[in-house]
Amino acid sequence: MLIVLLIIAIFFIVISTSKLKLHPFLALIIAAIGYGLFSGIPLNSIIASVNNGFGNTVGSIGIVIVAGCIIGVFLEESGGAYIMARSVMKVAGEKRVPLVMLLLGYIISIPVFADSGFVIMNPLNKALSKKAGISLAGSAIALSLGLTITHCLVPPTPGPIAATSILGADLGLVILVGLIVSLFPLVIAYLFVNGYVSRTYIDPAPNQSDHDIEEKVKNAPSAVKSFLPIVIPLLLIVLKSVSDFPTNPFGTGNFKAVMGFIGEPVMALLIGVALALLLPKKFDLEMLSTTGWVGKALVSAAVIIMITAAGGSFGMVLRDSGIADVVGDTFSGSHLGIWMPFLIAAALKTAQGSSTVAILTAAAIIAPLMTVMGFVTPMEKALAVMALCSGAMVVSHVNDSFFWVITQMTGMSIKQGYRFHTLGTLLCGTGAMLAVWLIYNIAV
Repeated sequence: MLIVLLIIAIFFIVISTSKLKLHPFLALIIAAIGYGLFSGIPLNSIIASVNNGFGNTVGSIGIVIVAGCIIGVFLEESGGAYIMARSVMKVAGEKRVPLVMLLLGYIISIPVFADSGFVIMNPLNKALSKKAGISLAGSAIALSLGLTITHCLVPPTPGPIAATSILGADLGLVILVGLIVSLFPLVIAYLFVNGYVSRTYIDPAPNQSDHDIEEKVKNAPSAVKSFLPIVIPLLLIVLKSVSDFPTNPFGTGNFKAVMGFIGEPVMALLIGVALALLLPKKFDLEMLSTTGWVGKALVSAAVIIMITAAGGSFGMVLRDSGIADVVGDTFSGSHLGIWMPFLIAAALKTAQGSSTVAILTAAAIIAPLMTVMGFVTPMEKALAVMALCSGAMVVSHVNDSFFWVITQMTGMSIKQGYRFHTLGTLLCGTGAMLAVWLIYNIAV
């Protein structure tokens, strides 16, 4: 019954937003409450779930989105984004923007959460696409899939590390296998973006003509100064990730504490905001007002945060309904070999939205069955981790906050989000699992 209700809720969200033109915020809140009422969650717990999901999402990425939008507006208005675009074009070439964004996303998401990485890279992505005269759809989905692949497959992202620990696998071997497996969905993502997504045109900067951009470039900052608000936050987040390694490469004293503080995405992005204030050739306090550049950024950020948080509410209600237990019970008695961890994680991801939750829950279900299923050697355990991590990519849709970050920051419709990002995660996750299956049959 919970699975049927989920399908009905998703159908309602898609139809109400695409056909009836209902605002996604209202559609998600209505779906969350409606699902809670019909799924049997106690009445006094439904609103608590909605509030918790909303609050947790805002708490985790709210300031990150605001800071990212401020950096984006300063880069755009100062002309810095277009200077960065010219610099990248000189190295990569105008027609390789999707490939550049795919590879950047692939690298960035190893230490950085996917949603933070997308927010940070969005200004550069838009500028590159505008400069090259290509659709934002292709470059944005290339970035989102690159971020998703390593976020799900390669430690030290939290999900794979936790699954490695729960299933008793060797972390070094998991990293090695994860890097090999990730190459398969990387190729699939590139072919998918170039052969399908890029055919749909979305204007990267619909309100700006080439003349407007050229006027901004005249007073733009240098390329080095323009890159700092993006590169420094990424570097700080990476250093924090390194400092958290069990080997304590930065020691256990004050330096580690400082890196842990400034490397948190919120602090790293706020430092990026401070650097962005240096971009205008002539700084004016009016830029920081409600009618200035900061005000413009906050207006756009507010819509993104509200819709993303509403998606968090929907996901939390799904989790509190016990749908994960239903999915786990459905698959735990089956004899599907290496495919079973994948199917459990894929069902969990599709049902409740969070890749990390899907990985953790699937690992908890699989852990007692490892010996029974024959996953006993280090390689078998590593491949079991990779199988469930591959499943955690399948599929990202309306109950995933990342889906809303992508669609709202690029101007994609819900239908386009399903056609591009959702289908892309399905193909990449399945491709990763096929790689796991091949390695399993060759090496085990």
